Amino acid sequence: MGTGHSHSDSHSHGAGSHDDPSLTRYAWLSIAAAIVTIGLKFSAYLMTGSVGLLSDAAESIVNLIAAVIALVALTIAARPADERHHFGHGKAEYFSAAIEGLMILGAAALIAVSAVQRLMDPQPLENIGFGLLITLVATAINGGVGLLLIRRGAEHRSATLAADGRHLMTDVWTSGGVIIGVLLVGITGWLPLDSIVAIAVALNIVFIGLRLVASSSSSLLDAALPETDIAIILAVLDRYRSDDIDFHGLQTRAAGRTRFMTVHVLVPGSWTVQAAHEVVEMIEGEIRATMDGVQITTHVEPRDDPRSYQDIAFEGISRTDDLA
Repeated sequence: MGTGHSHSDSHSHGAGSHDDPSLTRYAWLSIAAAIVTIGLKFSAYLMTGSVGLLSDAAESIVNLIAAVIALVALTIAARPADERHHFGHGKAEYFSAAIEGLMILGAAALIAVSAVQRLMDPQPLENIGFGLLITLVATAINGGVGLLLIRRGAEHRSATLAADGRHLMTDVWTSGGVIIGVLLVGITGWLPLDSIVAIAVALNIVFIGLRLVASSSSSLLDAALPETDIAIILAVLDRYRSDDIDFHGLQTRAAGRTRFMTVHVLVPGSWTVQAAHEVVEMIEGEIRATMDGVQITTHVEPRDDPRSYQDIAFEGISRTDDLA
């Protein structure tokens, strides 16, 4: 390793810190919405006999299970760092998001099987108007809660809330397709259309589930922060670059709502530890002022020592124009 010293800062502030217990209330809201919509959708299925509405109701059961998983994940992620988990428990959110993606795929398979079976043996539909009205009410509930969860997930950088919200919006699109299909069956009398719509909805859900699983897997593998976050960091570092100060080895990742960054700070070897420390404190303070929930580790090295450039396996992004 190069000479100098390592300086860590584990402070975080503002929205998105792990000591914010309010996020679990959104998981409870999702659970309540799932319970209500399950009752409504199964009532609609029993009234109409539509396999499309049955598949829609089955997906709502998945929504309930996913909401419970989200609640558990948010509770675990909110725990502070401890002796066994020095970086906290934020990655629990990614497990939740991945499980939700897999459950979406399971729901799609269930819908497809039911739809194919009904396609081979079409059945007449009954009480279509009242059944669709009930489904519309359930869809409105899911849409409102889903949009709220997506918005709050983005605000708090919560993968769990965002995934749960996208899951509910998937249910909204499912319900919309089913409603159109059942309505067309009532108008045209062509019974296979009910099953065809359900199959089309299942294929759409497969795409969304795969995308959610891929996103969660990337986060579990410590993917770098988004380019917008990296650009903020680089802008601060560039303001401190001079004939005396330079940087390399910027590495970033996220764990739930907490962001992590490591950077090596190159200063003249003749500087005192105190002088280098003062510069590092200013840099970290400015980054924390523009990014909430960030933990920063800096490593100070003499810029005129060749060993300072040989102590990291990955150089990382060092200048703003490297993003281009």
